[in-house]
Amino acid sequence: MQPSAPPPAPSFDERLTAPRSWWVIVALLGVSGGLIMFPLGTVPTLGGLIGAAALAAVAVSSYGSARIRVVAGSLVAGDARIPVSALGAAEALDVEEARAWRTHKADTRAFMLMRSYVPTAVRVEVVDPADPTPYVYLSSRDPEGLVAALEASRGGAGDAVEAHGAQEAPGA
Repeated sequence: MQPSAPPPAPSFDERLTAPRSWWVIVALLGVSGGLIMFPLGTVPTLGGLIGAAALAAVAVSSYGSARIRVVAGSLVAGDARIPVSALGAAEALDVEEARAWRTHKADTRAFMLMRSYVPTAVRVEVVDPADPTPYVYLSSRDPEGLVAALEASRGGAGDAVEAHGAQEAPGA
């Protein structure tokens, strides 16, 4: 039996972790749980502290576990896996454009992986005629890196650099 080849390394891999301030809130929720149980004694106080902190930590950790990857010719965003061949142009969005695409420019049919604590994003057109999704909106701390990885995966790394340079020229 031949050993299987290792899976290809992702050309882009980002985890949208929750900010540190949210972990302070987790600690405060743990203290609140302890204070609620305080009249019942020491052991219930410790149980309330640990239980409330653990529940809050699970909630924050699961919300902050969203990953965006470009691997093996696919864009993997959360639970979605989209072949790069079904995607069109990718656009890195600055803070103002990202806000606009989250609000008044948003299309209800779009796939959106948003995190409120990540101000920048990437918008990628979906060109598959069988898919009613017009675009994919992904919060990203490194939107230029994601756009470059998508273009490189498509095979047009040189075009991505030219498109990115043309995008910055009007705003300069």
